[in-house]
Amino acid sequence: MSDPSEQAARLLAFIPFADTLGLTIEDASPERVSATLEVREALCTTGSILHGGAIMAFADTLGAIGAFLNLPEGARSTTTIESKTNFLGPAPVGCVVRGETTPIHVGRRMSVWQTRLTTDAGKNVALITQSQLVLS
Repeated sequence: MSDPSEQAARLLAFIPFADTLGLTIEDASPERVSATLEVREALCTTGSILHGGAIMAFADTLGAIGAFLNLPEGARSTTTIESKTNFLGPAPVGCVVRGETTPIHVGRRMSVWQTRLTTDAGKNVALITQSQLVLS
């Protein structure tokens, strides 16, 4: 089997929206997934700051990859069943947002992930907690 980073990169091919967002996977393992996103005007809301939906989609993608990399034997996929976002600060056009997700809980039927998004200047953008259901 290939390493988790290669698996994560291949997974992006099955998540066309991740390509639309412009996500770049930096690292992926069952314990941590990280990626970057360059903030461009097409992803923004008023004031040229990253749209909340783009923030949530970024985090959801990272959590889904983490959950997939932790699927138990015989499971085929995962799906988000709950997500909560705390918006902490803006990410303006031109900056790079860095996302890192780590598991809070990994079980046979469900996993819970926490994703922290920060700007390239180290400012907090959002903290997201999501639950992923294992599909057998």
